[in-house]
Amino acid sequence: MKTILVVDDEFDILTVWRLLLERHGYTVLIASNGAAALEQIRKTRPDIIVSDCMMPVMSGLQLCAALNADPDLRTIPIILCSAAADIPVQPNPTIEYARKPLSFDTLLAMLQRMAV
Repeated sequence: MKTILVVDDEFDILTVWRLLLERHGYTVLIASNGAAALEQIRKTRPDIIVSDCMMPVMSGLQLCAALNADPDLRTIPIILCSAAADIPVQPNPTIEYARKPLSFDTLLAMLQRMAV
C-alpha cells in the first residue's frame, strides 16, 4: 500500500482528500504546513507528497527547497498545488504542478501517472 502525505493549511481539504485517498487504498498522512510535513517525512517517509503552495510557518515552496537540499529526500515525488496562475519553477525535477481548485479525479490521474 502506498503512503501519501497531504500538506495543506485548510482542514477541510486535509479531511476530504484523506477520506477519498484512503477509499482508493492509499495510506494517508497529513500535515498543516511545510514544517510539520518535514517533521512527518523524517519519521515516516511517504511515497509521494501532495502539498499546497501557500501556507503559514513554512510554505510548499520552502518545503520543496528543504527536500531538494537533502539527498535522502529529494527523490520523493511531489505534487505542488496552488491557486496562483504562476508557481515559481523549482529545481527538483520530481515536482508536478497542479492548479487549484484541483478535482479529486485529476489528483488520482496524477498519482497514477507518477506510478504511485
